[in-house]
Amino acid sequence: MDVRTAKQHIAVLGADISKPSPLISIRAPISGSIVEQNVTSGTGVRSLDNSPNLFTIADLSQVWVLCDVYENDLHRVRVGDPAEVRLNAFPGRVLTGRVGTISTVLDSTTRAAKVRLELGNPGGLMRAGMFATAIFRSRTEHPQPTVPTTAILRLHDKDWVFVPQGGKRFRRLEVQAGPVASGGFQVVLSGLTPGGKVVANALQFASAAGME
Repeated sequence: MDVRTAKQHIAVLGADISKPSPLISIRAPISGSIVEQNVTSGTGVRSLDNSPNLFTIADLSQVWVLCDVYENDLHRVRVGDPAEVRLNAFPGRVLTGRVGTISTVLDSTTRAAKVRLELGNPGGLMRAGMFATAIFRSRTEHPQPTVPTTAILRLHDKDWVFVPQGGKRFRRLEVQAGPVASGGFQVVLSGLTPGGKVVANALQFASAAGME
């Protein structure tokens, strides 16, 4: 029984039982890169059943990038959305991929979910453990209000707009200003809803009203 078992183990390793040899060449079932090695030259392995993996080989032509997405932004991310990845080690390179999976569990400390990006790895540029920054390109429309750049007043390290309240009354409203768009407009990330009205020239209005 022991002899039969030994023959089966040798056959599994790919050796020719009819040609005994003190050395057995073991071929990997796939081509790729060694990402884990638990043996060195001259190491004795008594039993494959009770030993850890001798080597772990991975095909790194396609890789995963795990991202943390905060719960407030999860509604903007969908499986299949494109994404751009920039590596800290190669800031000038931009790699493109797609969202593969979105975790259904949040980290209780960071309040973020793991989002897995799947992308190609040209030239083996990406390696395990690298840090990267990802920009998601949502395929779902998310309307955001835009106002004239002159409608936003920077005061006390905050952004403000003036909103009409009816009659001759106005209210100063704090907003979060976003990137400048074309045509002299600026995106408002929060504080306003699309379709709302604001004073077109906040600085001129504040000066006329004697505000500081």
